[in-house]
Amino acid sequence: MHDTALLLARIQFGFTVSFHIIFPAITIGLASYLAVLEGCWLRTRNPVFKQLYHFWSRIFALNFGMGVVSGVVMAYEFGTNWSGFSSFAGSITGPLLAYEVLTAFFVEAGFLGVMLFGWNKVGEKIHFFATIMVAIGTLISTTWILASNSWMHTPAGYEIVDGAVVPTDWLAIIFNPSFPYRLVHMGLAAFLCTALLVGASAAWHLLKGRDSAAIRTMLAMSIIMLAVTTPLQIIAGDAHGLNTLEHQPAKVAAMEGHWRNEGEGEGVPLLLFGWPDNEAETTHYAFGIPRLGSLILTHSWDGTFKGLSEFPADERPNATAVFWTFRVMVGLGMLMLVLGLWGSWALWRRKLFGNPYLLRFALLMGPSGLIALLAGWFTTELGRQPWVVYGVLKTADAASPHQVNELTITLVLFVLVYVLIFGTGIRYMLSLIRKGPDHSDEDDDSDTTLSTVRRPNISDANRGE
Repeated sequence: MHDTALLLARIQFGFTVSFHIIFPAITIGLASYLAVLEGCWLRTRNPVFKQLYHFWSRIFALNFGMGVVSGVVMAYEFGTNWSGFSSFAGSITGPLLAYEVLTAFFVEAGFLGVMLFGWNKVGEKIHFFATIMVAIGTLISTTWILASNSWMHTPAGYEIVDGAVVPTDWLAIIFNPSFPYRLVHMGLAAFLCTALLVGASAAWHLLKGRDSAAIRTMLAMSIIMLAVTTPLQIIAGDAHGLNTLEHQPAKVAAMEGHWRNEGEGEGVPLLLFGWPDNEAETTHYAFGIPRLGSLILTHSWDGTFKGLSEFPADERPNATAVFWTFRVMVGLGMLMLVLGLWGSWALWRRKLFGNPYLLRFALLMGPSGLIALLAGWFTTELGRQPWVVYGVLKTADAASPHQVNELTITLVLFVLVYVLIFGTGIRYMLSLIRKGPDHSDEDDDSDTTLSTVRRPNISDANRGE
């Protein structure tokens, strides 16, 4: 009964986190995108940039609201479902979350109203400053949240007194060993999510024959962002992997489906596919590339690392789940790289907007950033198990003493309410995207004359103009 209750508590928190993380990821990327759009408009006075700003600011506001609401629920869950964790580590996670409210949330709340409603009520420079501050606020929020979560993976700067954590060095707590890698990785992931969403929106309109300067600008900017950010994310991911191997070797062994050390000098293969069997301690149907795992993870042709069999059975993560969520993330990342390079080549050749195959690919890749983000998050959190604070507090000891019936009822209610409320919000967001920037309403006293924006027809695209 205890194991079932613990599983239900984990599923409930995992469900609410999965819903929540989508919205901040979009707002982090969109806030910076809006700052770029307004900066481009101020510099060039091209009405297309202002048109796009008004369009995407609506989608930003919607996601911001849903992110705040879904985040409040998680804060309560720390006390209701994970009272053991709150009692043990609340002296660290509590202040870190409070710092987020006192810095990031206050900054966002202070300037959000000016950003959304002050376009014609304050000066242009003041409005641009407000947009920049909102973008900075989202990044500050990311910093505090990642500091708290990273501390749970690589705890530092503390001591345990009377069964509870006592902070001894706040700099060591905040800048714990995994924090810089995870902060960069998450920030780049948010930018990729936004680039793919913007690109898919543009591709959908172009495939529907709705060709305009605004739609073309959206697609071109998203492709450039993908081409620049995806290689950076691959580099950051490699560095993050090396850091994880140092501090959470069991997680890396599960990610690689690696159970035991190979013979001396044989290296470790990179398994592309397979089915890790936790009971048999082997990976069935394994297909891999010899030595490539050693080269990637140890930067040595003959390097090796501990397999899962070398860890106590009760300290191993679920290798099957971690193995496949990791491959979903990496596989989608490779497709993002293909889209960025292919789109950049087409843009350089002036054939980006009239290539139906590329446009369909961009449309299909629209949700891939969010899917990869969730897959990466599952890899990170499932790979930490059975620890909630790695090596210090096990998940079973962190849970509240709830009954199975209580957790089952609340889980069902969470699913129903979340699907109803946030499903409605997501549907409305998609309807806004379907409407497109060419039909978005602007303030009556806006000085942007949308009718002056040239709308190229499809023959222009076919000529590569």
